[in-house]
Amino acid sequence: MTQDQITIIVILLATIAMFMWGRWRHDMVAGSALLACILTGLVSGNDAFAGFGHPAVITVACVLVLSYGLQLTGAVDALARKVLPAKAGPSLAIFSLTALAALLSGFMNNVGALALLMPIALQLANRLELQPGQVLMPLAFGSILGGTTTLVGTPPNLIVSGFRAESGLGQFNMFDFAPAGLAVTVTGVLFVGLIAWRLVPIRKQADTGGFDTGTYITDVRIPLKSKAVGKTLREVETILDKFDAQILGLTRGNMRVTAPHSRRILREDDILIIEAEPESLGAALSSLGLKLEEEVPAEKADKEEKEGKEETENPALPDESEISEKPEKPEKEAADPETGLQELVVMPGSALSGRSAIDIQLRSRYGINLLAISRQGNRSVRRLRSTWLRPGDVLLMQGLSESVSTFAADYNCAPLAARDIRVPVKGQALLASGIFLCAILITALGVLPVAVSFSTAVLVYMALRIVPPRSVYTAIDWPVIVLLGALLPVAGAMATTGTADVLASALLSTLAQDNAVIAMVLILIITMTLSDFMNNVATAAVMCPLALSMATQLNVNPDSFLMAVAIGASCAFLTPIGHQNNTLILGPGGFRFGDYWRLGLPLEILIIIVSVPVLLRVWPL
Repeated sequence: MTQDQITIIVILLATIAMFMWGRWRHDMVAGSALLACILTGLVSGNDAFAGFGHPAVITVACVLVLSYGLQLTGAVDALARKVLPAKAGPSLAIFSLTALAALLSGFMNNVGALALLMPIALQLANRLELQPGQVLMPLAFGSILGGTTTLVGTPPNLIVSGFRAESGLGQFNMFDFAPAGLAVTVTGVLFVGLIAWRLVPIRKQADTGGFDTGTYITDVRIPLKSKAVGKTLREVETILDKFDAQILGLTRGNMRVTAPHSRRILREDDILIIEAEPESLGAALSSLGLKLEEEVPAEKADKEEKEGKEETENPALPDESEISEKPEKPEKEAADPETGLQELVVMPGSALSGRSAIDIQLRSRYGINLLAISRQGNRSVRRLRSTWLRPGDVLLMQGLSESVSTFAADYNCAPLAARDIRVPVKGQALLASGIFLCAILITALGVLPVAVSFSTAVLVYMALRIVPPRSVYTAIDWPVIVLLGALLPVAGAMATTGTADVLASALLSTLAQDNAVIAMVLILIITMTLSDFMNNVATAAVMCPLALSMATQLNVNPDSFLMAVAIGASCAFLTPIGHQNNTLILGPGGFRFGDYWRLGLPLEILIIIVSVPVLLRVWPL
């Protein structure tokens, strides 16, 4: 082996190890791999960022925007209402929901399809008296399977098509993936929806009632001699943190502040709403000389209630000395009947990942409280404000519904309770669907390349304000785009250095014994295994050069090997990190890392059994 070949192998092994470790985000790992290739001379500096102009990258970005448009217009909601049976048993209901997810994922981003259907799945689980995970895992697996059916169904298919074009064979067409993809999807959906959903581990329900934290939420009064008098809310919170307690609200007279600003100065007879563990509540109150509200004489409470009514009729402005600096947003002081609890799940790629409530200034910016976090079924309220959040975490938020919705939109969180009713412009759902179908038809007929056709559809969406222009860039999952653009030159270095040929020769001689069928099955299994532990786009980019080299050395049809990569890269069912949709259901389903293989392993075995004969028949060697 040459020095360049050894170098690219070391870089690839380090990249795979970093993907599996999961400490860094995928786009950071991919960027580091690209930088290493540039510094070692494997990739020219002039071509370093050519991957960002690759048709696959442009198409993925366009699909994300078009999917967002279908969500905004309510097109998917309308389809769900018509397709899903209102009254059905568990097997038929789960099968219908899984099949709908597979259908949607063939033409839109599968993460978006799953996020749209998750509230429906939770309602279904409640109606059928099932645990959420029993419905969520089949739903997630169905959305992954559906992506295998079309060119735009999942990014790995676009990567595979791109490598085919670079090899001189031209790109795959829109529905070239359908024969193998449909066979795998139909078989998988039938298996998961009708039979295998019973294999899903039963975990505790992760709904609002499931946040049984064992804590007290109580009102406490600040007496005259309390140490809290004259202190800012932040200073008091610092003391309460030592006892794992937190302040949820403040009542002064007849005004109640749901999420008071940290610079507010506390006064005598202010009432704090505090949440604390039962065993630490007494110590927390003693540390500041606070009293439970129940201990206040009734006549004093009556007097304050009357004074509160008078203050409401003739309200006075707060003293300027109360707040040392003006908060970023005005606080909502009046009692509001819309204040309530809302569950949100942190989506993959959310800006919350690796940050805490303190980092994003949750209270001062949005006026809402973080009450609890569910992570793989474990719930905690201990030092929540400083807890780093992860994709798949379920957050229990308290505040005005409008504020919680704004926060969820800003930080890409999906609601787990019933969604707010959207009132799209009349006819927009049909218009958005029509434009999208036209783009697919134009691509399928070969009139325009997929990147051009879908880019045109995005422009039309913007012109007709189906997707507001300001929302186009927020609809794109930029870490995925960076991952794609950075890894394509790295994968290309495998071919230019001859490393793919060397690895292919080693696999053919040692494991495949120069048998083409065994070699194709080997590519499928290796791809599927890698995809369970690293990003599926990265897996496809690494395996395509290897598959092409093996097909060339065996002098057989490379399409069967490339299709094996496409199937294997998409079918990641053994772990929560193999696919974004697996991560997304981790918290809501209360799953643990080892729960996925119970349903995922038989499903992957079934996919191998079904896909190999279909690949050999449709794409003969």
